Amino acid sequence: MAVGAILRYAVTASVSGIDLQVVGLILMIVGAIGAILSVIWMFSASRRNTTVTTTDRRDAYNRDVYS
Repeated sequence: MAVGAILRYAVTASVSGIDLQVVGLILMIVGAIGAILSVIWMFSASRRNTTVTTTDRRDAYNRDVYS
């Protein structure tokens, strides 16, 4: 998104056949969509139920001894 913002607002040069401001706008839109999708993916991954099982006998022994 930062590169898109730089191209959109800070670059005043012109290239024949390419509008750098439009390219900057496209990069900002794609970056925003990517950020939104990654946040959605992060929250959906954190809501999944995970089960952790311990098969270490020492842990069970330590709980019995110190309880």
